[in-house]
Amino acid sequence: MDIKEKVAYIKGLAEGLKIDENGTNGKLLAAIIDVLGDIAEDIEDLTENAEYLENYVEELDEDLGMVEEDLYCGEEDFDEEDEEDEEDFDEEFDEEEEDDEEIVVVTCPSCGDGVYLDDTMDFDEIKCPSCGATFSCACGADCENCEGCGE
Repeated sequence: MDIKEKVAYIKGLAEGLKIDENGTNGKLLAAIIDVLGDIAEDIEDLTENAEYLENYVEELDEDLGMVEEDLYCGEEDFDEEDEEDEEDFDEEFDEEEEDDEEIVVVTCPSCGDGVYLDDTMDFDEIKCPSCGATFSCACGADCENCEGCGE
């Protein structure tokens, strides 16, 4: 028997005992039974929500498990040593990328902030990430430390 059924049973008992709801004790018992009914409904709603959330978390856990399998290529023992090896690989990879690209810093004529550019960008239309101003750099990636393209 769940809580709602128990409250309904108590309500039936009160009606069966023919408790006078206009009397002092009757008013009190009727109010208590009403409150018990409200509490039972709230508990039932909370139980339904908890079950929904439990199922949702289980689904998320399964999805996360699949992502972990894809990410770690089936490695079950991904420990700190493997993580350090991966960090070392990432650092080496970043250093190789830096060697391949030439980085140029130009000064935005509007706000004066430095804008970092590489040789793959369009130097005719540079947009400053700080202020949003658009300007051009005629020298391209040829100058060492461009200062807003005074060349």
